[in-house]
Amino acid sequence: MFTFTRKKLVALGAVVAVYLTAMILLAAPIEQMYWNIRYFVAPNSAPPSNIIVVSVDPATDLPDRFADQDAKILTALRIAGAQTVYLDHNIRLGSPALSAELARWGGRAFLVARFDKLATATYNSFGQVTPPDPRLVNPSQVVLSGFSSNFWKHVELSRCNFVYHGRSYTSFGNHLADSPCRDGDLRPNFSIDPNSIPYLSSTDVMGAHADKDLAGKTVIVSSLSNRTNERAGYFGHGQKPPVFFDIAAAKGARNTPFYVGWIEIVLALFLLTIAISINVGQTGLRRTLYGLAVGLAVFGPVICENLGYLQSPGTTFVAMIMFGTWRIWRRWRLKVMETGHSGLPNFVALASRKVPAGSVIVVAVIGRYDEFLATLPKDLHGECARQIARRFSVGCETGEIFHGEGGHFAWVEGDRETEDQLAHYEGMRALFSAPLLVGGHMFDTNVHFGIDRNSQLDTLTRVNTALASASEALSSGKTLQQFEAKRLANAAWELSLLARIDEGMRNGDIWLAYQPQWEYSEGRISGAEALIRWNDPVRGSIRPDEFILQAERAGRIDALTYWVLENAINAAEAFNVFGPRFQVSINLSAQLVDKPALVSVTEEIVRRRGIDCTLLTVEVTETASVYNRPAAIRNLQQLRAMGFRLSIDDFGTGEASLCYLSDLPSDELKLDRRFVSRIVAHDRDRHIVSSTINLAHALGQVVVAEGIEDMATFDMLRRMGCDIGQGYYIGRPETFEQLRARYMAIGNGRGKAFTTC
Repeated sequence: MFTFTRKKLVALGAVVAVYLTAMILLAAPIEQMYWNIRYFVAPNSAPPSNIIVVSVDPATDLPDRFADQDAKILTALRIAGAQTVYLDHNIRLGSPALSAELARWGGRAFLVARFDKLATATYNSFGQVTPPDPRLVNPSQVVLSGFSSNFWKHVELSRCNFVYHGRSYTSFGNHLADSPCRDGDLRPNFSIDPNSIPYLSSTDVMGAHADKDLAGKTVIVSSLSNRTNERAGYFGHGQKPPVFFDIAAAKGARNTPFYVGWIEIVLALFLLTIAISINVGQTGLRRTLYGLAVGLAVFGPVICENLGYLQSPGTTFVAMIMFGTWRIWRRWRLKVMETGHSGLPNFVALASRKVPAGSVIVVAVIGRYDEFLATLPKDLHGECARQIARRFSVGCETGEIFHGEGGHFAWVEGDRETEDQLAHYEGMRALFSAPLLVGGHMFDTNVHFGIDRNSQLDTLTRVNTALASASEALSSGKTLQQFEAKRLANAAWELSLLARIDEGMRNGDIWLAYQPQWEYSEGRISGAEALIRWNDPVRGSIRPDEFILQAERAGRIDALTYWVLENAINAAEAFNVFGPRFQVSINLSAQLVDKPALVSVTEEIVRRRGIDCTLLTVEVTETASVYNRPAAIRNLQQLRAMGFRLSIDDFGTGEASLCYLSDLPSDELKLDRRFVSRIVAHDRDRHIVSSTINLAHALGQVVVAEGIEDMATFDMLRRMGCDIGQGYYIGRPETFEQLRARYMAIGNGRGKAFTTC
């Protein structure tokens, strides 16, 4: 069911306001233009065949002209056999000759009383009308003529009858009509070409050759004056004298004008809203409907006029203009804003859609997509995207694939169970097992998916969350990553994480814990690994991998690493005051190891602090994931040249393999806890650890075993020849003060060597 939200009501109000404003500003000029064009180009109607105009000499058409001249014209018309005569010019009554001649016509002669200022008058303003004195002329032989005009001084309407000083007068045009109207407005039929109306001069009438032209005719004796104030606009034919409007009114007396009032405005607005809301999918049908609408708008008023009614075209054309403007804007938006270079709809188009309930938004990312484009000519970029989209269409069974930047594609599909979902996307990955062939170039593709099931969110948010999930799937190598709703609740926290990290380093919420390392040969704690911790006053303890990953992604891991180095130097200096050599280890992020500024910033810190670099060990892992591996190797070599010891962390897992031993200038090798923790119960792991220790020693490496959690593991490593041990059995990560106190107690013989707490 359609519901009106505040946003929708505001939008509807804006549409109404725009429409009404357009009606006020555009309807009248459009209508003026329409009727001018219509009556100029359309076939002309024939004027009434029984009407002829007799033009009196403009030079003698003056109020003080001799009434005998009018009497002579009337006599000539009567002799010629004219049926009816209208005197439509300034005459002087009271002449015996004129009065006698009018009497001879026996009620077939009429006087026309007309507004003095036709172009500005309205038919209900009679201040300028002066009908003849009833004592001189029978009122029934008087007709009134008056018209209303628009802003451009074009005549629009007259009346069927006028009431003046309590007396009813028939309008001149209505009096001329074969089928006069009874009451109401009267619209002249401007399809009559005024130039086609026959006329004679008064000289011709009184001549010898006028008889055959006047017999049985209705004659209008009028002055076809060229004075501007006596003319008005005649649609399609410019300025004309008043008599032509009365003749056109006689032709249009049977037409009933149709006014556009508030009901028609509301109806047109409703139809406009329906037209905007309905999206006809079939192009042929849509074009047919558009053609029909245009045809009705253009020819509808003409058809209504021929049927005897008058329809105002202004409202219809305003509605069409608004709808056409909306369609043009929609097409422009679709072409410019909602379509990518491939011709596929882009993510802007997807974000503007309403996703059906129970559907998921899927974003797929193609690995190394930018590399593909870099090897292709620019004119093949679109074809590459379209080929990928076609494969997705086959797999997801949807015809609409949206194309984003950086190799991202999206679509909407029905939800599935988790296991079915994973199997479905594994199947879609199989579609990309075949190489992509574009213009003779062949590519192996790798695709990962991110989905969003949070139907309660708006589409734009869901698209962004699916994008984030696809990026995570790509970086982690997973087929599918789903954005969980609970992660959205943490979005505000994650967005402000970097500022909180800076604040935490300043106020002590972020601190270093130290996990002790036991040297077997000397039987003492000989060092510690510095591990970063965060205790937030609101969220409590935060796992390192939660905020370190965010810092790496945002490129802020450098500030965190240098802060750790400064504090590790403090610890190394403090512990080495007490006696035997004490080594402090710090971790170096793979996101920082290849950065040009690593060596220079570290040199500045060492110079300022005056520390012996041999007291610090730098642990490195996953260097294969860095962007510039050669630069990373050079940086590590320079750090080692400064005196830092280098340690290969998590050896035996991930990228920390044998190649490290040949590529890295290392001093130490750390065995991963996953091997160490199982050496007592599993022979294979025990042999792997033993062989690794022997290999490291053969290469001059010191071996550190982490993950020691019991006495049996501790003793077995000692028998294998391990150099240093680390784990909960030796000691858990603790504050600097706690480790110093225990270190001092062990050194003085007052404490236990190990703790299992």
